[in-house]
Amino acid sequence: MKIALDAAKGLAFLHGAERSIIYRDFKTSNILLDGDFNAKLSDFGLAKDGPMGDQTHVSTRVMGTYGYAAPEYVMTGHLTARSDVYGFGVVLLELLLGRRALDKGRPSREHNLVEWARPLLNHNKKVLRILDPRMEGQYSVKTAKKVTNLAYQCLSQNPKGRPLMSQVVELLEGVQSKDEDEMFQTNEKGVTLYEDSGLSSCTPETRNPDTGNGRRKPANGRSNSEPSTECDLYNPCSDFAVSSPVRS
Repeated sequence: MKIALDAAKGLAFLHGAERSIIYRDFKTSNILLDGDFNAKLSDFGLAKDGPMGDQTHVSTRVMGTYGYAAPEYVMTGHLTARSDVYGFGVVLLELLLGRRALDKGRPSREHNLVEWARPLLNHNKKVLRILDPRMEGQYSVKTAKKVTNLAYQCLSQNPKGRPLMSQVVELLEGVQSKDEDEMFQTNEKGVTLYEDSGLSSCTPETRNPDTGNGRRKPANGRSNSEPSTECDLYNPCSDFAVSSPVRS
């Protein structure tokens, strides 16, 4: 949750600038961690100035990474700050479930994490069964439901149904401060209710699919997502551009 909050603050800062900036390629491998697991955004090669005046969106060629790009942007090329919110929802889902956005090593219906998991996020019993088992239940169920509901909203097919990043930050700050209070109160009784899950963001190359998100730092430097020229979406498992369009 600390990593999610730090990353959310980064996006909120960009969106709240005098001339808003749309990050456009928010994903786990673009979040760097220092020795204290403070998260910072990296690789602004695809960043775009947001709309001005009466404009509602910026029209661009579709660029980004498979599995993280908002469906309306993929279909129309209309870019807004809510496109970043969708990408944040994907990363939040990866943190909660301990799975990659795209994983062809899983059964076919589970290849795309959002398509498989989003319908389950608003079912309390079902969502608790799909949370990352490596967290071993070391979290507040109430908090888990709040955060999964946030992911559900961020991944809305309707961009207007997604929260602003400033609202995301506010909710995550409230969740984190509440959990810290619960930790303090329960530790006085000798029982740990909630502990930091230690989930971190790693590139596909550094992340171990058998052990999940782990506590390893991602490789330093820029990611491979920035193209030399504008082109179609990138496959996160490959350094090559994919010429066929993404279907929502």
